[in-house]
Amino acid sequence: MIQAIVGRKGSGKTKRLLDMANEALKVEHGHIVFVDDDKRYMYDLRHEIRFVDASEYMPKEHRSPDALIALLGGMLAADYDITLICVDAFHRLANADWTNMQSLFERLDALGNTHNCTFLLSLSADSSELPEFILKYAV
Repeated sequence: MIQAIVGRKGSGKTKRLLDMANEALKVEHGHIVFVDDDKRYMYDLRHEIRFVDASEYMPKEHRSPDALIALLGGMLAADYDITLICVDAFHRLANADWTNMQSLFERLDALGNTHNCTFLLSLSADSSELPEFILKYAV
């Protein structure tokens, strides 16, 4: 399953994502992972949440939808108990135009369904800029 927090830069998406991750500890029975492209928000998360700085595994010149799926799939392969993966800076990590991300969202949705994991994404864009296949995941 995918859920997306949509909004322009500076609209509070990351704060909301951090709050939702911390709140999820009360209801999730599995492990929670928070993925970002730097370490800026590492200390805003409760210690039970695993923080991953994706820039350590995906340098800017190697970022792509395939690399992002490989990173997230690898996490699920390494830890069967992950039930929630929060991804901040999703657009920067995927490094693709919104209109070219349909396959990425389909693969991400299938990955989540197969492994009983929810992906909570922050998408830095106005909702009017996003295609319908992304907007259907907006929360």
